[in-house]
Amino acid sequence: MLSIIIVNYFGKEVLKTCIESVIQYTKDISYEIIVVDNAQDTQTRQMLEPLMEHIQWVDMGYNSGFGRANNKAFSLMKGDAALLLNPDCVAFDNAIGDSYKTFMQSEYAACGIQLQHEDGSFQISGNYAMKGGLNYLLPLPYLGNILKSVATLAGVKKPHNDTPSSIVEVDWINGAFLMVKKTSIDKTHGFDEDFFLYAEEAEWCARLKKEGKLCIYGAYKITHMVGALSTEAFGGESNSYYTLYDRKGLQIMVSNLVRIRKEFGLGWFLLILSAYTFTIPFYLVMGIFHSLFSFKNQLRHFPGFSANVLQIWRFVPIIIKNKPHFYKVL
Repeated sequence: MLSIIIVNYFGKEVLKTCIESVIQYTKDISYEIIVVDNAQDTQTRQMLEPLMEHIQWVDMGYNSGFGRANNKAFSLMKGDAALLLNPDCVAFDNAIGDSYKTFMQSEYAACGIQLQHEDGSFQISGNYAMKGGLNYLLPLPYLGNILKSVATLAGVKKPHNDTPSSIVEVDWINGAFLMVKKTSIDKTHGFDEDFFLYAEEAEWCARLKKEGKLCIYGAYKITHMVGALSTEAFGGESNSYYTLYDRKGLQIMVSNLVRIRKEFGLGWFLLILSAYTFTIPFYLVMGIFHSLFSFKNQLRHFPGFSANVLQIWRFVPIIIKNKPHFYKVL
């Protein structure tokens, strides 16, 4: 049996569409659907009433984030594998059933499938790990573009594979569709509950990889409306994970730094933190010159970005100690 776990935070019609697609298109396997509610969302629950015979509804009682909610579902699941499925995913062509059957006959500890936009274009479904989390520098204003150019000239391998054609082994699987065997969940004890949102699946995948290989099955596909719910729920300005100047951006940066400290150690954490901090004056200088030559305001996001970086510093002593702490800033 496959345990399909969906974390809800005011999902409403998006969640309903997701579950309906799972029921309609998942064939030839036994499965259960566990919805873990982080919002005490009575409106969404009422909306799902016609589907409740297919659903086990679990109320967390508070906004516990992604990792803690999934850990709760792990303790209740009956399947021999869990599928972590974002509520903004829409299944088709029995991708869930086919990938589950292929996965359970494999040596892999965890797998994903090819995520795609509504127009059919591909999303990043899996990543290769970069030492020290250096890929987290790529979204930084101006500095990130310079680093990309240097890496391209140096022939550095891209940190992601966005067009797998068959089976591609990776270091990290996008949490929008992450299937994990129960044996691997038990051995790794699930998610690290210090994380609220973002980077938690990357940190977990690093531990999962010690139990077995991870892969993306490119032949199976699912539609993912990337970031739509979290952006709306938390007041973000964009669905992108490259926007570091709003509330969502602050959570992304904090979570990334927590992951770096846990996975790569204190030295790498301090290096990435220094790069974030250096970007404030660098962004200001480059933004002034860019504005002068482009006749457009290139510093409109500078106040938000610099404020976020300065807010990160209040977490630095806690992150350095590397002791349990719930890093929730949204």
